[in-house]
Amino acid sequence: MVWTPEHTGIFLDHVERDRLKMMWRLIAFRGLRRGEGCGPRWTDHDHRNSSLAIATQLVQDGWEVIEGAPKTNSGIRLVALDRETNEGLAEHKELQEQERLKWGPAWVDTGRIFTEEDGSLLHPGKVSDLFDRLVAAAGLPPIRLNDLRHGAATLMLAAGIDIKVVSETLGHSDTRVTRDIYQSVLDDLARAAAEAVVRLVPRAQRQLRAVPAPVATKPDADRPVISNQGAPQSA
Repeated sequence: MVWTPEHTGIFLDHVERDRLKMMWRLIAFRGLRRGEGCGPRWTDHDHRNSSLAIATQLVQDGWEVIEGAPKTNSGIRLVALDRETNEGLAEHKELQEQERLKWGPAWVDTGRIFTEEDGSLLHPGKVSDLFDRLVAAAGLPPIRLNDLRHGAATLMLAAGIDIKVVSETLGHSDTRVTRDIYQSVLDDLARAAAEAVVRLVPRAQRQLRAVPAPVATKPDADRPVISNQGAPQSA
């Protein structure tokens, strides 16, 4: 299941005060995988150029958390950030610094953008559990965290973003992968585009068809009826 844009908006409003709100935003708008959302480092964020390098991810090995390469044949990729996300990450860095001062010597310096309150690594399984609780608290239809990524792809395609750009943002090795996964979405968009093109051209016949045809009425009882011979008769 994929949320509507309205559902996504409700969710992002609901997590506005959550300390991981920027991670949820990156998944919802940029289509990061769960491990990619848990894994970015501050060295991966280029604030000046509004981009985030997806160079690593955190994955589960049993219940242990280990660092791995991104799950894509295309390797490290750069994800462009909108202004609000870019500035939001800068604000998140300031909040993390406050947490570091609060924890003092107990702070775990992992260099990650998104961490536990003591700086330690996020556990992907716990992140999924937290997402489920937030969705339920917001009163939204239940979806998997990975479905939030699918929603990001749908939003990009609906916004008219070229499929090559969408494919690169998602980390697909080829646009054929993107087409295979989102073919039904692409078909819907293609039909909508076809209708939009037709509506651009004014046509007189279309206007004529819009005029309702005359409705036949039953003859009045007192009105004479013309027979085949043309002689008036009473009804």
